[in-house]
Amino acid sequence: MCLGIPVKIVEINTDEQSAICEYKGVRKKIDLRFVPDVKLNDYVILHAGFAIQKVNQESAEQIYELLDKFEEFKES
Repeated sequence: MCLGIPVKIVEINTDEQSAICEYKGVRKKIDLRFVPDVKLNDYVILHAGFAIQKVNQESAEQIYELLDKFEEFKES
C-alpha cells in the first residue's frame, strides 16, 4: 500500500513546474503539474513524486501526528 504524505513547499521552480519540499528535515524535488496553484510554504500531499492535493497546515499536522503514532505502534 502506498500512502500520500503531507510535505511543505520550501522552493518553487515555475519554469519546470517543480518544487523542493520538506518532510522531517528531508528535502526532495517534486512535480507540481497536478497542483499548479501552489505557493511557497503551502502544504501538499505527495504521492510517487507528484503533489496531488493542497492541504492546510492544521490538516498536515494532524496527519503527522497519526503517522508518528503508527510508527510507535509498529515499533512496539
